[in-house]
Amino acid sequence: MDAAEAEASTQSERKEESAPSGPAEDGPKSKKASLKRTKDAKAKKSKKARVSRPARLGYTVHQGEDMLLVISSTSQYEGSAWTLKKKGSKKKKVAKGKLKANQIKKKKTVRAKPKLESKPVIKEEEDVNVFVPQKEGDHRWGDSLPEEVLINIFRMVVIQDGAVPFLCRVGRVCRLWNAAASSPVLWRRVTVGHCWIAPGRNQLPRTENKIKDTVNWLAQNRFSQLRDFSLCHWTKNVDFTLEVVSQFCPHLLSLKLSYCTGLTARSFHCLGLHSRSLQSINLQYSEFHVEGLLEYLENHGTQIRQILFTHGLKNDKLLTAITRGCCPDLEFLEVNTKLDSKDSELPVCIQALQMACPKLKTFRMLNVRPLHKTMRSAADSTPGFPLLEELCIATTSYSYMNDKDLCDILFGSTRLRVLDLRGCSRITPSGLAALPCHELECLFWGQYFSSHIGLSAPKKGLHMVTQKWSQTLQQLDIANQLFTEEDLELAMSYLAQATEADTLRSLNLSGTRITPSALRPVIGQGTSLDYLNLSSCRYLPRGVKRIYRGQEDIRQLLDRLE
Repeated sequence: MDAAEAEASTQSERKEESAPSGPAEDGPKSKKASLKRTKDAKAKKSKKARVSRPARLGYTVHQGEDMLLVISSTSQYEGSAWTLKKKGSKKKKVAKGKLKANQIKKKKTVRAKPKLESKPVIKEEEDVNVFVPQKEGDHRWGDSLPEEVLINIFRMVVIQDGAVPFLCRVGRVCRLWNAAASSPVLWRRVTVGHCWIAPGRNQLPRTENKIKDTVNWLAQNRFSQLRDFSLCHWTKNVDFTLEVVSQFCPHLLSLKLSYCTGLTARSFHCLGLHSRSLQSINLQYSEFHVEGLLEYLENHGTQIRQILFTHGLKNDKLLTAITRGCCPDLEFLEVNTKLDSKDSELPVCIQALQMACPKLKTFRMLNVRPLHKTMRSAADSTPGFPLLEELCIATTSYSYMNDKDLCDILFGSTRLRVLDLRGCSRITPSGLAALPCHELECLFWGQYFSSHIGLSAPKKGLHMVTQKWSQTLQQLDIANQLFTEEDLELAMSYLAQATEADTLRSLNLSGTRITPSALRPVIGQGTSLDYLNLSSCRYLPRGVKRIYRGQEDIRQLLDRLE
């Protein structure tokens, strides 16, 4: 059968298939009739010429606003092995002369699907340094980093944040960090805080045993060169900790217990047996056995250089023991009290303390009101405090300190550098000018939180203070002092006319009657001034009354005053 006849037969078959079929019982008869008609029709039809179609273009052209867009219509994967073939139902062509009533069914041959050829993708070489992850056991970075460098880095962090828990954590990174973190040089100053416990719950025995094991391990493996040791907010295991630390730390110099409880005489006994180099004891805001500490000071007080404790009914016995001479080489003494404490009066015999502690350099009584006792013997027999460099009697309430009491304390202190009299409203400028110290660097004389501010009459004589120490003063605080405008202007002029005016760095004039005319000379001459407090100064313009920090900020103030 030629091609024209085959094409005509297929077209007739499609037309007959698309025509609506009759009832189901006429199906075989209609099928035979259709076959006869197709044969006759095919014989009569003439051959048709093939219509040649133009080749399909591989692109389309679209006109835009100001350009022609040429868009390719061929796929980039055309002809590739990855192109999926279209699925469709292939119609069987019925050849002429091969249609029989009883057609022989042919077995379908299963063709193997063509395998997709996997073409390797070739990547272009790029000049980029690619990070290659290190294998487990590759320690080249650790071998190239010296241990001394790590120790210096850890030392900077320890100075800022402390040894615990930083060194305990970095010691678990790798062997190199563990070796660096275990260096005894980094464990010379250690502060251990309390283990957090939920409110209303007690510490479990298992947790308590872990704490003891940790303290014991640290003392044996890390504290061989420990110098300063501090415990904060410990309510249990204080005795155990001090026993272990004193036993394994022969170089211990300083011990600080802040807000700790449960310190018995047993701890002080262990300190006396093992810590022969201990020089500083700080027990502020802690509860301890007073008799145990007194016994320790009687036996080992000659090695103590610093003592700090909080004022209380029982703790005042320590000051009595010190005035009896149990610590002859004491250089630092600080007594404070809690801010919410109602009883802040501290009986003290200054003359006895001067005889018992002639080497005292720093004497602080913070927020307490000292009640002076007198000795039966003459006052001329006391040498005073010839080495005293700092005296602090600051308080937030009313103070009984007057010029005579201050002179009794400082009559032999020619080396005094720091004098803190904040809250001492009975001290006068003439009393300060009569002091034997000639190189005072810091004078804090402001009145804070006092109910007597504004009730007393205006003062005079500040110029005597600035005239005496104008060459050496670095910090001056006269906040809320009611000196007159003329006296303040004269006092500031002495500070400005000093030959060494660059020494003044901090000036607090808050709440005073300072005027712009009195302020200009000291600001213009004081080139080293980097702190100036002018808050609540009623005689200054409104936009000027604030705190100034930095020399540039103060220079801008000078321009505004002019």
